[in-house]
Amino acid sequence: MYLVSDTRKVTTHRFVEMKQKGEKISMLTSYDYTTAGIVDQAGIDGILVGDSASNVMAGNSTTLPITVDQMIYHARSVVRATKRALVVCDMPFGSYQADCIDGVRNAIRIMKESGCDALKLEGGIEIIDTVKRILDAGIPVMGHLGLTPQSINKFGTYSVRAKNEAEAAKLMSDAKALADIGCFAIVLEKVPAKLAAEVSASIAVPTIGIGAGNGTDGQILVVDDMLGKTQGFTPRFLRRYADLNNIMTAAIGRYVEDVKNCDFPNEKESY
Repeated sequence: MYLVSDTRKVTTHRFVEMKQKGEKISMLTSYDYTTAGIVDQAGIDGILVGDSASNVMAGNSTTLPITVDQMIYHARSVVRATKRALVVCDMPFGSYQADCIDGVRNAIRIMKESGCDALKLEGGIEIIDTVKRILDAGIPVMGHLGLTPQSINKFGTYSVRAKNEAEAAKLMSDAKALADIGCFAIVLEKVPAKLAAEVSASIAVPTIGIGAGNGTDGQILVVDDMLGKTQGFTPRFLRRYADLNNIMTAAIGRYVEDVKNCDFPNEKESY
């Protein structure tokens, strides 16, 4: 049972329509079948199969180690569970930075083998030719500007980006360039709220913010963060909507106790 009345499949075109109507776009990440099914039925507009799976699912300190094969595995699992939400898959580090041909080849493979609806790439003018070639292949692309985690070794920090005038001007230019060549949406991560609002007002395609204030056309969070499964990650932009870490720990603790005390399984739970 869906928690929204409009159960039509969300498309890239509907993302743009939502911006035009002033309707905010809701997005969360998902990396597995069970979670994606819950997220979809709750009425989310878009699910990002993020390369943050490298951190959340595999325990890596950055997003860099995750591979194309691993992203396809996670995306395929999410697609199987999703009926309404638009499913976007991250292209992982190294899958599109080398050259356009490599980028297009990997983009086609991810789309064919995962069944997702669109791809997301990090970067602006530097990757514009690759983005254009992927778009020319008939693949919808979501851009990603501001803090781009795949470039963490270049930046050396996860702090707010585009605080100075030059970087802010470049972000604006990059956003316009990505929108002009046909990206259907752009993620803005950890940039000043004023700048994010200005970018959102300057382009026709929707912006999806994470740590970018309320002036963007939509919002996205990592599902494990907002549900309180992860611990020790407390950026200003994160609002925790549940405390699943404590709930799960308590439930598992009770299970362990019942097993140790021979209370589980009881007679009614046995054949």
